Amino acid sequence: MAGILDLLNSDLGKTIISGVSGSTGTDQNKTSSVLTMALPVLMKAMERNASTPEGAQGLMGALSGKHDGSILENLGGLFGGGVDDNVKTDGSKILGHVLGSRQQGVQQVIGQKSGLDAGSVGNILKVAAPILMGVLGKQARQNNVSSQSDLGGLLGGLLGGNETKNEQSFLEKILDADGDGSVIDDVAGMVLGGGKKKGGLGGLLGGLFGK
Repeated sequence: MAGILDLLNSDLGKTIISGVSGSTGTDQNKTSSVLTMALPVLMKAMERNASTPEGAQGLMGALSGKHDGSILENLGGLFGGGVDDNVKTDGSKILGHVLGSRQQGVQQVIGQKSGLDAGSVGNILKVAAPILMGVLGKQARQNNVSSQSDLGGLLGGLLGGNETKNEQSFLEKILDADGDGSVIDDVAGMVLGGGKKKGGLGGLLGGLFGK
């Protein structure tokens, strides 16, 4: 199964990046940087949430209902007429649910690394979150996900499944960031230190942060 970052490099990913960029009025390269950092973080947060039976049940319910992947069938329509407020409201709810009290810290860390303010990062994520849920819903349907362990496997697979320790702790650190600035230096140091190898999240994030 392709990872979530492979998705961003695909034609679908390019459509998502240009659509999100256009609908939020954000530079396309910066939008791409934000999504490259944020999507693995959101996936990691979902993986954490799905590690409890209640969390897994809630996520599976969402993926088999509203977020079954149908949003992906009409991205042209979604972005063509301007993303409607329902999608953004939905995105806002998803972020609140997935990240909880960590949302501000995550947005600040990603904002400082991508050169955007936390509000702009939030706007990008509000549009991207329902699409990410659609991607998960479609994968869940294709893979007949019906249990907590299936769901964990799906999320782990999309995260790459073979994260190195560095990448694991990188994502954990962003999730536990309180936006005070110090974690950002740690994260940059870790990624730049561990991102020499090509491929995987490390190589990709190393390239991003190494600019």
